[in-house]
Amino acid sequence: MIFGLDSTIAFPDPRLGEDDGLFAVGGDLSIDRLLLAYSNGIFPWYSFRDCKEIWWYCPMDRFVIFPDKIHVSHSMRTLMRKQEYSVSINRDFDGVISNCSQLRYDEAGAWLGEDMIKAYKALHEQGFAASVEVWDKDDRLVGGLYGVNIGPAFFGESMFSLVPSASKLALIELAHIMKDNGGKLIDCQFETPHLKTMGGEHISYDEYMKILQQTNI
Repeated sequence: MIFGLDSTIAFPDPRLGEDDGLFAVGGDLSIDRLLLAYSNGIFPWYSFRDCKEIWWYCPMDRFVIFPDKIHVSHSMRTLMRKQEYSVSINRDFDGVISNCSQLRYDEAGAWLGEDMIKAYKALHEQGFAASVEVWDKDDRLVGGLYGVNIGPAFFGESMFSLVPSASKLALIELAHIMKDNGGKLIDCQFETPHLKTMGGEHISYDEYMKILQQTNI
C-alpha cells in the first residue's frame, strides 16, 4: 500500500508499504519532516526528472554496517599506510554533495537534484548532516560521502570517488570515528557489492528500530 502525504508532519506505518520499501508519496523536504523520517528509518528517494511528488522508502530488510565490524582489506590497509590521502570531517560538505550529484546527474533515474541538495544542505547547517572528505597531496577533493547523523547513528546517502578506493577510505574513517565516539549503526539503505565487502549485513526492520530506540535517536 502506498499512502499520500499532506502538509502534516507525520508518516503512516511503513510496515504496510510495498515489498521494495516504497510506502508514501508527497509531503515535503523540510527539516522537521526529514528528521522524523530518518529517526524511523525512512528516506526520500525519487527521480527528480520523472516524479512530481516525493517518494518515501522504508525497506523492511535493512542493510547496515556496525562500526566495530567494518572490514578493512589488506589492500586498503596498504593504501592507508602509504598516506597518499588525508581524510577530514565536514570540511567541504557542499563539495561532497555536489560531486555525488554531478557523477550521476545524467543517469536515468538520477535522484540528487536541486531540491534534495538544498534539503541536505539545510540539515547540515543545523548539524544533522555530515560529510567525510578525502584529499590528495595537492589538496584536491578526490572522494567522500555524506549522510544524516542523528545521535549515534549515521544514515548514509551517497558517496563518490575520483580515484580508486577514495570512498572506501571515507567509509573506513567514518566507522572508526563512530566506534571511538559511541556510534552504533551506519545505515546503508540498500545492499551493493561495494558495501557488502566492507562488512555490510542484513537485519530486520524491527531489529533496526530496536537499535535506534535503544540509542535514543
